[in-house]
Amino acid sequence: MHTSFRKALVAAAMIGMAPSAFANVITDWNEKAVAFVTPRMAPAAGQRVVAIMQVAMFDAVNSIERRYRPYLIQLPAALTTSKEAAAAAAAGTILVGLYPQEADLKSGMAAYLATIPDSDAKSEGIKLGEAVAAKILEVRHNDGADAPDAYQYKTKPGVYVPTAITVSSTWPNVKPFALTSASQFRPEPPIALDSKEWATDYNEVKDFGSKTSTKRSARQTEDGRFWLITGPQSSEPVVRQIVTAKKMSLIDSARFMALTAVAGADAGIAVFEAKYRYEFWRPITAIRNGDSDGNPATERDATWQPIDNTPMHPEYPCAHCIISGAIASAIEAALGTADIPQVAMTSPTAPGVTHRWTSIRAYNDEVSHARIWAGFHYRFSVRVGQDMGRKIGEYVVKNAMQPLTTTGAR
Repeated sequence: MHTSFRKALVAAAMIGMAPSAFANVITDWNEKAVAFVTPRMAPAAGQRVVAIMQVAMFDAVNSIERRYRPYLIQLPAALTTSKEAAAAAAAGTILVGLYPQEADLKSGMAAYLATIPDSDAKSEGIKLGEAVAAKILEVRHNDGADAPDAYQYKTKPGVYVPTAITVSSTWPNVKPFALTSASQFRPEPPIALDSKEWATDYNEVKDFGSKTSTKRSARQTEDGRFWLITGPQSSEPVVRQIVTAKKMSLIDSARFMALTAVAGADAGIAVFEAKYRYEFWRPITAIRNGDSDGNPATERDATWQPIDNTPMHPEYPCAHCIISGAIASAIEAALGTADIPQVAMTSPTAPGVTHRWTSIRAYNDEVSHARIWAGFHYRFSVRVGQDMGRKIGEYVVKNAMQPLTTTGAR
């Protein structure tokens, strides 16, 4: 990316650094981080950055208002320490620590902190946030995210294969945030190619996922295009709106957003572990080779194309389904219900369209099924992905940042 363009994007991400009257420091920095990572990195990598920042903000605030078990660390802090300054300093220090070459990040943090009145409480909050962030950065420093791509293309000597770089092929070895391992919820292998289910799902995506489909409804086409959106920008706005609508306290905002960010990041790690384990073919590959799968109920279409360019990683299971499912499940587990205040989203891949939900399960269903309508995934992969996502989200909420007992709180 050209330096001038990169700086322009950083500046855009830092516009409006003063806290919004309808948000708080946690949602403010979440929005800034999402704007920063979206144009720069693969979706899973962006979710990792957001998760690192969210857990740092949580541990900083939780060091002052000790209501939950820390994600990683709980440092001594007076009750009078500014939680806003601690959270902002933690968030800014994380982003600067991960991207020290981006000078505008440091100035953006200073500008945000300048909106908080000077006091001893602010000074102590900044020190606390910086110290917590340093510990989080230390733990995530060698988590595998920076490993060089070494994906081995499947070929024979002298035979051409497409040479586009695969996405997140190193992610199976990234250290999870809460899961015990990337393979903890690995699903069973894909269905057999000679099965009736394979033929049914093959023909469904062939008919409904084609770029020129006449069977797909107008709404299905809209959904397919809407959910070409990827990464944290496809989920974090929903989480922020719930925090705002619920009028969550600062500590509860920090925990809620940390839990959902961790669920999303771990889902990304887990899904790529499964994808590169099984390396199952995408619909565009399968349909253009439909006469080679040994199933008489699948016919080849030599010119078949999906709605848009197929993502450059294996098909099974569906990443959109798992990540949105993990975040939705974490939201449901944290709130105790799938019902949510109405949230709305727009998408850069479907200009002029707004989608709304009052059920977090409906959000996950729409995201997931849209990948069939886009021609990227089979229904069995969607089903497995949603189930895997639910397990990950529930696991994170049950095992990370749990409430303290009354005797443990202060």
